Amino acid sequence: MKALYGLYVDAPGAQRAFDLLRSARSELKFSAQQIVVIAGEPHEGYEFFDAQATSTPYRWAVLGAVVGGTAGYLLTTLSQKSYPIHTGGMSLTPAWTNGIIVYEMIMLGAILTTLLVLLIGAGLPNFKGVIADPEVGKGKILVGVVDPPEGFEAELERRLQQAGAWQVKKSATPQP
Repeated sequence: MKALYGLYVDAPGAQRAFDLLRSARSELKFSAQQIVVIAGEPHEGYEFFDAQATSTPYRWAVLGAVVGGTAGYLLTTLSQKSYPIHTGGMSLTPAWTNGIIVYEMIMLGAILTTLLVLLIGAGLPNFKGVIADPEVGKGKILVGVVDPPEGFEAELERRLQQAGAWQVKKSATPQP
């Protein structure tokens, strides 16, 4: 995976670069999914930051809890009905015991679903490789294009400089 990116000192400069890249997509023949923005801290209120914030894990956690609760209820009721023990019309185990198992399955479903959503949101595991620059850890904001189209790299570099890049770099990221 190749990347061409600029490092920006502040969020307004990164926003200018993001806007410039987004408007030049058709002219320079790359897609919106190829634009990457990496920052060491959140920059709320800027479009480049808000465009990547799409996660709502609490909805998935509720869905996982419902699935877990349903599985716990089915586990307890079907297990009781599958044993041929005569109890005189009473359940094999009391409702409080069933409630404990259902509660634990609700929690397990919510926790596992939240963990899965966090892993997917973080992009783990990442088999495509990552773009990394030590300057991001020092407060710079990386804005660039992954796998830039051949023949347009010079123009892309010029536009990143035009947006006020502190430095423009090319990288060939090794595969993990």
